[in-house]
Amino acid sequence: MILRRLQYELAARAVGPFLTALDDWQRRAKGTKARTGPFSPPLESLRKLKDMMTVHYLSGRYADGAVPVAWVTSGFPVELLRPLGFHTVYPENHAAMCGVQRIVPELSDAVEAEGYSRDLCSYVRSDLGSLDTGRSPAGRLPRPDLLACCTNICQTVLYWYRDLARRFQVPLLLVDTPFVYGEPTDHQIRYVADQLEEGIEMAEKVAGRKLDRAALSEAARLGRDGSQLWGECLETARNRPAPWTGVDGFFHLGPIVAMRGTEECNAYYRMLKDELQDRVKRGIGGLRGEEKHRLLWDNLPVWYATREITTLLGNGGFNFVCTTYTNAWAEASSLIDPADPIVSAARTYSMVMLNRDLPNKLRLLSRMTGEFGADGAVLHSDRSCKPYSIGQVDLKDRLASEYGVKTLLLEADHNDPRAWASELSSNRLTAFMESFG
Repeated sequence: MILRRLQYELAARAVGPFLTALDDWQRRAKGTKARTGPFSPPLESLRKLKDMMTVHYLSGRYADGAVPVAWVTSGFPVELLRPLGFHTVYPENHAAMCGVQRIVPELSDAVEAEGYSRDLCSYVRSDLGSLDTGRSPAGRLPRPDLLACCTNICQTVLYWYRDLARRFQVPLLLVDTPFVYGEPTDHQIRYVADQLEEGIEMAEKVAGRKLDRAALSEAARLGRDGSQLWGECLETARNRPAPWTGVDGFFHLGPIVAMRGTEECNAYYRMLKDELQDRVKRGIGGLRGEEKHRLLWDNLPVWYATREITTLLGNGGFNFVCTTYTNAWAEASSLIDPADPIVSAARTYSMVMLNRDLPNKLRLLSRMTGEFGADGAVLHSDRSCKPYSIGQVDLKDRLASEYGVKTLLLEADHNDPRAWASELSSNRLTAFMESFG
């Protein structure tokens, strides 16, 4: 235990930073290649982002046996676990890394051969396939002591985490959030808050320590501030030209997902915000050329084809300036109250977009297109994320008829390239651009 803790601390505080510094030095020694395509040079913050996430995953290799480890869904109130010293792992975040590196077909084949359906979410297939094959962009994920799941994003995560609990034989902490029509009732909030209190008791047993309520309030404050900083970074794209692209936001999202509730996360977004604001002052846009049209993206990104999609659009002067996906980690930050972390967490995590009705989503889409000056929207009909994709045909039609926004429904899968038709999608995107005249 002592040796393992030493390895964990060394990886986080010494070895990881040394390796990232060495990698930075080697990159500078080789020189920076001129960036091709329609995009401006990458943000300087990207280097810090890569370093920070590399250290996070490197230290994670040595976390089990050193500190309590929790595997967590992206919509779980992780602030409850921070004061108990958990090292948190997000299988969705890890699965996205698998998608970017295009290894999902191999991972999916492994679990589909066991009888898992190809119609399952490709994040699930990526995660379980990584466990079966031992293949991971992170090298190794630590074995969990606790699984923490919240149904506010979908019901699939419940069955996914039940499968993980069976595999690892560890406790499953489930928070069930009733679907919200309009505004949540007091009874609904109390129902979720009671589950959070019960969940704390389970997490305390796993961690072997009692929760410090003052530390919980501080974690809630850090989580709130981080979400607000992330929202302020996104809001810089309201400027013309937008200082970055919506796809940049997909990748800079990493810390607010995987490291939410930490000062390190917040320090990163302060740095990113400063750089984006500096770009605004200097008139530097996310595109090299003229930003002719501004677009909204709805749903998860197509991780393996983001460059293909945005390059095609960027060459025509089209820029994604806002996305509902990245906005999801900022939209409810104002509801977090460090003075009442349990009840406010119950309200905040019940109010995420995927746990609310379609009229709310239409209001969100119309508000975002208006605030960001978007005259077009691409709605990704995601084969793998049915809760996110439901109602998109009606939303598409109403955005066009009621708000004058040109729209395209693009069919794909966020992580599995076997559901992607590159030529057909390119033709549809080209026709969409031509519709602007």
